[in-house]
Amino acid sequence: MSLLRVRSLSAFYGSFQALFDVSLEADEGETVAVIGANGAGKSTVLRAIAGALPVTPAAVEFDGRRVGGGPAHELVARGIVMVPEGRRIFPSLSVEENLRVGAYRGRPGPWSLARVYDLFPVLAARRGQPGTNLSGGEQQMLAIGRGLMANPRVLLVDEISLGLAPLVVRALYQVLRAVTREGTTAILVDQDVSEIMQLAQRVYCLRKGAVSLEGRPADLTRHRIAAAYFGV
Repeated sequence: MSLLRVRSLSAFYGSFQALFDVSLEADEGETVAVIGANGAGKSTVLRAIAGALPVTPAAVEFDGRRVGGGPAHELVARGIVMVPEGRRIFPSLSVEENLRVGAYRGRPGPWSLARVYDLFPVLAARRGQPGTNLSGGEQQMLAIGRGLMANPRVLLVDEISLGLAPLVVRALYQVLRAVTREGTTAILVDQDVSEIMQLAQRVYCLRKGAVSLEGRPADLTRHRIAAAYFGV
């Protein structure tokens, strides 16, 4: 049985419908990529899974339970954790305080402050500085570390490479490989198709709020992906 199932998910911002009957799934320990052009609905899918948008209970099933539309803090306690687009670092908190916020639910698991510092030594070196003093890449490390502090079973990461240099992006993907090798299920949204396709075991492409292509990376040619992106 899949750890996470999304079935016929529709989502709205007021009267505007952003998603149309989206279905996807992720098995335990699997990495799933959600790709598509800007405005395709990728971030909305993650927000709906994470409890940031009202959806029907049956639209999201986690570990055999219907959790769609559940309060975000309860979903975090169950193990669904989101690293949001734009990092959302708390400007009034230090690096270490930002990390400790991620552990506020006290969920047990392998990730601790020491382990996050082992994963990101630069954060350990700057633990007492304001989080907003970090570079863009370091802030993304901080956001991922904060998510890991919640000891997720499913880690949702939105726009990993946004605004970052290619060298930094490659380093972040190396970190995600290390995290997923330990068994964490991950659903990743990113514009960097080349990197995300190397990490994922399953891919979903969205166009205009609906799934336009799905499959295993080895089965998806560049031509099929381009056609799914742009509808040509």
